Amino acid sequence: MKPLDQQTLETALQAVSAVLAHAGAQHETVVICGGAALLSLGFITRRTKDVDVLAGVHPVDGIVDPRPFSPALKLAVEEVAKALGLPSNWLNAGPADQVMAGLPEGFLSRLHRREIGSHLTVFLPDRYDLIHLKLFAGVNQGPGWHWSDLKALNPNREELHAAARWVLGQDVGEVFPDVVRDALRFHDYADVADQI
Repeated sequence: MKPLDQQTLETALQAVSAVLAHAGAQHETVVICGGAALLSLGFITRRTKDVDVLAGVHPVDGIVDPRPFSPALKLAVEEVAKALGLPSNWLNAGPADQVMAGLPEGFLSRLHRREIGSHLTVFLPDRYDLIHLKLFAGVNQGPGWHWSDLKALNPNREELHAAARWVLGQDVGEVFPDVVRDALRFHDYADVADQI
């Protein structure tokens, strides 16, 4: 099972759209985040193991929980996995709980829209929002690629401060603020840690 580089990612998404079209299925709309979004936007070149679907976008309701995937989308993902030698869950809604927990203010208005073929619309978070999400992921999961991705986004101190304030609101635990500050200090953002 091969990881996704930028070309394989685009090929896989185009294939999903084509399978949906061939099946006469409804048009699908997803918001992707994580490494796939950074790869698609050109912020990183590393490969990613999957495509994280954060949300769906409804014309009236705005950002919505993408779960469960429609039967047509689920089938298209499985068919593309077999055809391209990808893991069966290469496109998944792993981070969708974040929709319920809350997204940075103005998230919907900053999304970047991409039409993939005739049957798939992919929305990508703005760099500002990716900074927020990557900082939260880095705090939660410790040292690793989330911090490398955050550095690739090259946040300025104002952006990082805004992201840190948002991250603090994601967990009401008594020790969480110290966890956030310690993580920032460990990754050379001590000045930001001292401001929150």
